[in-house]
Parts: sequence; C-alpha cells; structure tokens
Amino acid sequence: MPRLDVDIDYLGDQLKALLAIPSPTGFTDAITHAVVDELQRLGVEPEVTRRGAIRARLKGRVKDPSRALIAHLDTLGAQVKYLKPNGRLELVPIGNWSARFAEGARCTVFTEHGAYRGSILPLKASGHTYADEVDTQPTGWPYVEVRVDALARDAADLNRLGFHVGDVVAIDTGTEFLDNGFIVSRHLDDKAGVAILLAALKAMVDSGKTPPVDTWWVFSIAEEVGLGAAAVLPHDVAAMVTVDNGTTAPGQASDEFGVTIAMADQTGPFDYHLTHELIRLARDNDIRHQRDVFRYYRSDSASALEAGADVRTALVTFGVDASHGYERIHMHALRSLAELLTAYATSPIDIKRDAKLVGSIEGFPHQTIEPAEPDIEPDETLPADG
Repeated sequence: MPRLDVDIDYLGDQLKALLAIPSPTGFTDAITHAVVDELQRLGVEPEVTRRGAIRARLKGRVKDPSRALIAHLDTLGAQVKYLKPNGRLELVPIGNWSARFAEGARCTVFTEHGAYRGSILPLKASGHTYADEVDTQPTGWPYVEVRVDALARDAADLNRLGFHVGDVVAIDTGTEFLDNGFIVSRHLDDKAGVAILLAALKAMVDSGKTPPVDTWWVFSIAEEVGLGAAAVLPHDVAAMVTVDNGTTAPGQASDEFGVTIAMADQTGPFDYHLTHELIRLARDNDIRHQRDVFRYYRSDSASALEAGADVRTALVTFGVDASHGYERIHMHALRSLAELLTAYATSPIDIKRDAKLVGSIEGFPHQTIEPAEPDIEPDETLPADG
C-alpha cells in the first residue's frame, strides 16, 4: 500500500513536548498521562497496565493476525546511591550509559518532599585546585557526584532537606531543533520513536483508512533496563515492529537520513519475513533506507521474545549519532520512519497462517535457498583470458 502523508509539524511538536517530560525508567507516570491524553485527543482509546505501559488498538477489517508497533517512553537516568559526608550525592545509573556523558550535566533530583536542581560533577571539578588532575582522574560512576543547588554541607543537611538513597535523578535534555533539520538532545532514544508512532497514528486517523487487521500502538516503560515489551504486548499479536534508535558510528551502516532497518542485534537475527516485508515496502514507496547489524544493542523485540511471546519481530530505526550520549538525529529520518509505518499498517497480510498460534504446515512460508541468477553475464564483467 502507498505511504500516507505525515504531519511533520505535529511530529516535531510532539517530540518537543515529550522531551520536556522527565521519564527515567521507574519514573514514567507523567509521560504515561501525557501520551494517554494525546491518544484520546486523536480519538483512540488506550489501555494502561498497572505500572503504566500503554496500548491502543486501531480496529482493522478483521481481527487476526493482529499487528503491533512499539516504542518506549522511558529514558536513561540515575538514582541516588549514597548521601556523602561532603553534602553531595553519589549516583548509580539507570540503564546502560557512561558517566563520561554525565559529567557537567544539569539534573533534577526527585525527593519525597519535592524536586531539587543540581549539577553532576567529577570529584575533582576545580581546575584552580586540582590543576592537571582534573584531566587525569578516572572516568566512571564512582568518580562523579551531584552538587545540589541547596544549602547542603554534609549528609545531615541532605537528610534535613529530604534526600534519600534511591531518589530518582533526571538528566536535562539540552534540546535544540535546528533550522537545517538536525535535532540535538539527550533522550531522543526513544522519545523520537514515540513521536514517530503518534505521527503515524495521526496520519492513519486523518486518512480515514482502516487497516486490514487490528493494529496496536504500544508504548513500553522499562526498555532501558531490559524489560520493555515483556508485559504489555496483547497475546493475539502475530507481528511486532519496534521503533528505536540506530547507531551511526564507524563500522555501522546506519544513517541519520532515511530508515535504518536492523537485520540483527546482540540477541540474534530479526524475523526474516517481517524484516524483508519492511524492506520491500520501503523500496516500493521510494523511502530511503539502509540495513545494519547492531552488536551491542537490544530492544523491545528481545524482551517480548524472552517473555515467551511467539511473535515475529522487526526493528526499524532512526539513525542517532552518539547514542546514549549527546544524541543527534535528523527530521528526514523521523518522517521516513513514520511514512514506512503507515505503509506497513495499511499493507495486506503476507502470511495469513499467522492468525493461528499453531497449526499444520499448510501456508507456512519459505525462505529462498535456490542459487541466485546473475543479473549480467560473466563475460560482461570479467576480463578475457590472456
């Protein structure tokens, strides 16, 4: 099916709004409320799990085999590990990210008594005191601390102010939307994915098109700690497309433009048929795309399979430079991804047998194993003998 028109201004506005809401894993209530409000505004009534994951169904012409599109609401962050004698806070990370990218960040510490602002600093932060030791000290979470913007000279002051071990720390985004289409911010992983899903849903609603099967828009809340889709995916979903970040770095094929379709990550290959269906849709709809393999990466797809879901999974990504650090993306990739999702959501079902959880071999697909036919004759490409 042809891709639908995507409202780019809406996509950008949603991303700005999402980035303004702190949502480290375990502290996602506010963003759950915001996304539910937006889904209801679009005319789709969502369901919310006990802990705040969201799923919303766009009814299809038939129910099965239903599809799902998923992105995650939670981001990286930190927690207070220890109230230090010097009146500062020791941290442990939420999710897997380097303290190198935490140094110098502004942050908010959420206590039972309210929020406090602060800065994450290396232990030796003053060049006038430590000189070259500022540059030679080790990097790591034991070597940074939060300087709270309140009168806190020691641990007793911190206790008096209401700080406790386990308080959640949200890292400021430092967001910039540039006129040339680049977007620089922390937490683009995966708030850009959430904005893409909302923009694709809006395109579906605005077009009035009914998907061929029930299609779920799913938002998980604990992807950064490996849980993700484990407890939110409807049991009747046969295919799930995850939207997340791709890593643009040396040795990777990901790009900040177009769609990067993942062929595998550290958990293994993605579903052959679903992945190649997305490649075909991108090709047929003239959507720029490239393929990549991620060695140190997992997503909502892995958590769904590990939880026991017998579901075909694929991963489509927007290229992120410096993922889990000072991230940068381009609006071209976000638009391309949203367009691909609309093409997928309106496309006919390739494997109708997937409507049944188990069945006979009849209708089970084939993977190509025959020798390839060359596009050109060998004598057109190889030099003549002698």
